[in-house]
Amino acid sequence: MSILMKQQCLLKRAFLVMVIALIALFPVTHEGTYSSVAASGDTTPVASIDSTTLEQKIQAILKDPKLQGGITGVSIRKANTGEAIFSHYGDIRLRPASNMKLLTGSTAMDILGPDYRFSTEVLTDGQVKGKMLNGNLYLKGKGDPTLMKKDLDQFAKDLKAKGIDKVNGNLIADDSWYDDDRYSQDLNWSDEHNYVGAQVSALTLSPNEDYDAGTVIVEVNAGNKAGDLPKVTLTPETSYVEIVNRATTVAKGEAKSISIAREHGSNRIIIEGKIPVEGTRSQSWSAVWEPTGLTLDVFKKSLEEQSIQLVGNGGMKTGITPSGATVLTSKKSMPLKELFIPFMKLSNNGHAETLVKEMGKVQRGEGSWNAGLSVMKEKLKQFGVNTDTIVLRDGSGMSHKNLVSADELSKLLYGIQGKSWFPAFEASLPIAGIPERMVGGTLRNRMGDGLTAGNVKAKTGSITGVSTLSGYITAKDGTELIFSIMINNYVTGPVAPIEDAIAKALAEYESN
Repeated sequence: MSILMKQQCLLKRAFLVMVIALIALFPVTHEGTYSSVAASGDTTPVASIDSTTLEQKIQAILKDPKLQGGITGVSIRKANTGEAIFSHYGDIRLRPASNMKLLTGSTAMDILGPDYRFSTEVLTDGQVKGKMLNGNLYLKGKGDPTLMKKDLDQFAKDLKAKGIDKVNGNLIADDSWYDDDRYSQDLNWSDEHNYVGAQVSALTLSPNEDYDAGTVIVEVNAGNKAGDLPKVTLTPETSYVEIVNRATTVAKGEAKSISIAREHGSNRIIIEGKIPVEGTRSQSWSAVWEPTGLTLDVFKKSLEEQSIQLVGNGGMKTGITPSGATVLTSKKSMPLKELFIPFMKLSNNGHAETLVKEMGKVQRGEGSWNAGLSVMKEKLKQFGVNTDTIVLRDGSGMSHKNLVSADELSKLLYGIQGKSWFPAFEASLPIAGIPERMVGGTLRNRMGDGLTAGNVKAKTGSITGVSTLSGYITAKDGTELIFSIMINNYVTGPVAPIEDAIAKALAEYESN
């Protein structure tokens, strides 16, 4: 061995001895080191460690093995002062999932106002002579996500009351209030057929009072006997979609396996699988391709039910209402403060994206995501959010490219408390453990006992690898707290119990 090699070996040994000595003197701690209290795969977070301070309790909870390899941001503030009392990776930008709706909802409340209403109009560029309308009939949408079949029925009744039996012209759908981009820029193709990824149009229709605009409810029931085709119904009834029924009714007691999916780029809804005689129904909210066309088709049916006919060469198409057209009838939506109940309680993605476009239309004269998101960013800055450190890609949180930190979310929730519309905003948040669907919302089956029940008012969020919870809670000593919990990049779930454990620690908090 050369002298040089011997010197290198001696140096390596000396270095190793020094490292071992330092480790003995200063034990290593790391966020990625997990207590053995929670066994791998256990769904119960580490909350049984005997700890006294709030920080100790939360740090113990964050050692749950399911968080290993991911990152969790936590930010807690006093609601009356905004003072930060705990932050764990609170400044790290993370994907918010549906916590993005806190940003969209607060800015919409401020820009549009709690009493803002969407509208839909029926207009004509012609004249009524006798019982004939000579001219085109326009159905003009202005973004109302609450429009339903019963509203189109009322339009038809209003036209009938004006003495109109025939329309000598075209039936034209006008959705030009917004641009024609139907999907937000990062929506996954696999979500397009599902109600959570429904297309956004200024003229759209909801099948029920959850107001999942741009969808139809597909219901599958068993046939009378084994071998029969299952019975399929649509709400609303429409010929705009094509049902391809490949399913089979099987004998009573057999397993059910029904799938309902729309083909990409078409309105063919494919039903496959098996449903047993006397078995429970299967339901799916299927998003349609081009919801403007669905609305027009259902409106035509409403006219026919009132015996109002299109005559001559009249047909159905899309177009733009002339500026001088006469309004024959119209409908306004419920005020925004009421729409916020299904929007926030049920975490409705379509409502969020519609609000983005509406803010762009109202503030910039452009009903687009680009205009709306730009308006949102300006308003968020006024609320005390550092907009230089956030990325906004949509209004719903479906995008995996949205970025915001837990600290900025808690800042937002602090900054909006003094707004006149805040009580309506707060009332729209899901409430833990309250079983009524439009009260408890997405938290109705969580934290239903102890100090958290009826106490946690917060927005949930969930997309692949992401779970979030941000809102308000009152501690045991009466301290009002704001919190934001953002779990990203987890692989093994569920992780909602971890969020619930942190909320419980906050509910038990006593500052003295």
